[in-house]
Amino acid sequence: MEPLTEPQIRGGLANCSKGEAGRIKLPDLAAVPWRDLDFLGWTDPGAPQRAVIVMPDATGIVLRRPESRRTSALRSSMCRVCYTGHSSDGVTLFVAPLAGASGRQGNTVGEYICSDLACSLYLRGKRQPRGRLVRQEETLTLDERVDRAMTNLNGFVKRVLAG
Repeated sequence: MEPLTEPQIRGGLANCSKGEAGRIKLPDLAAVPWRDLDFLGWTDPGAPQRAVIVMPDATGIVLRRPESRRTSALRSSMCRVCYTGHSSDGVTLFVAPLAGASGRQGNTVGEYICSDLACSLYLRGKRQPRGRLVRQEETLTLDERVDRAMTNLNGFVKRVLAG
């Protein structure tokens, strides 16, 4: 992924107001491992229930994570973007307000994604899930796994933008 600037990131956030986009704390962009990323994702340290995903074209969406981590039969331990298996707290159901009027009315969509939004690093073996999980071996190449992850993430982002 090519490095993005603060104005690109803030200007590309599609499902929040300009005021909210201005209040989001960005990561240290100089320290981001851009070459290892397929998308940029982080949790806002000023509002830990809020997270952000920014695609390579600078289109971004704001996500919310649930306030409580109640055990649920619907809980997943596998990321639906990169298909990395995690221990009990490694995957979160992130919820995104839809873009436009529909989102302002409270309509949302959600997806189970790695809690730290580091799918790119898991795909490349630069980060390992916590716990004693056995990683499923795949016959897909890294490029094929990245393509699959980005197809999955693009589908989620499109659902948000279709608001």
